[in-house]
Amino acid sequence: MASVDVIIPVYRPDEKLNRLLIALKTQTILPEKIILIHTGEVLPGEPDYSAYQNVVLHIIAPREFDHGGSRNLGASLSEAKVMVFMTQDAVPADDYLLERLMKALMGVGDENCAAAYARQLPYEDCRAVERYIREFNYPGSSELRTKKDITVKGIKTFCNSNVCSAYRKDIFDRLGGFEPRTIFNEDLLYGAKAVLNGYGIRYEAEARVYHSHNLGLSDQFHRNFDNAVSQAEHPEIFKTVSSEKEGMRLVKYCISRMKEERKLYLVPYFVLNCACRYAGFFLGKRFSKLPGWLIKACSLNKRYWM
Repeated sequence: MASVDVIIPVYRPDEKLNRLLIALKTQTILPEKIILIHTGEVLPGEPDYSAYQNVVLHIIAPREFDHGGSRNLGASLSEAKVMVFMTQDAVPADDYLLERLMKALMGVGDENCAAAYARQLPYEDCRAVERYIREFNYPGSSELRTKKDITVKGIKTFCNSNVCSAYRKDIFDRLGGFEPRTIFNEDLLYGAKAVLNGYGIRYEAEARVYHSHNLGLSDQFHRNFDNAVSQAEHPEIFKTVSSEKEGMRLVKYCISRMKEERKLYLVPYFVLNCACRYAGFFLGKRFSKLPGWLIKACSLNKRYWM
């Protein structure tokens, strides 16, 4: 089996990072290195990294953090054949996460698979609407998506998630890694680049992590503003595919799940949730026409605009 490193950007972590590091110690395939790209902002209760022999701690200034560039830095510190990028709040659901990702990525006949990303399961405290969204985006069946799927699956073809995703180092280097500066979607942008260059992206449902957020309405607005900004900054990709159709499929799925669970009382909140998402996305697509003060007010990532 090929060697593997795990790369994790770290910014003001909570207890989930400690749970993640502990879980990585019991995997059936152990990472050679756990590379932490840390902004240096230490909080009470943060893990004692010296207790982990294979942790490589690399400190950067908070102003230097970038979704693409900081992960490229982590990749430059890795010599493994497979790199698994994770976020600090994702926790493996079992001891087979790395093994299943690597088999999905490096299996027989998968020589052209550039990345394989994991299924995200909701935490116990996850609200119903967020749980439905997780179910829709991360179903129970795996699939490999390639260029031929674009006409049918649209933007879904490029989907990839750095919450937990494995990358072949040789292909990653060949494609030039992530966009060096991006406000959002560095993983999806890489997926698009890989697919358009003849590679595949695999969704591996058997590789599972716990990851969910109970975001407020304003957070949904800000996240979708940044999402749309990243799309507007890369028209060479996003003008050729539509994300609106996928959005409508998500709405229909969530409402059907509310009916199944007899939770139609959630519909008004869900409609408001969707309205906030759409408003953020609408403005983000048109950010170049907005004044600077309004862009900063709408964006979740204020540093990006400095």
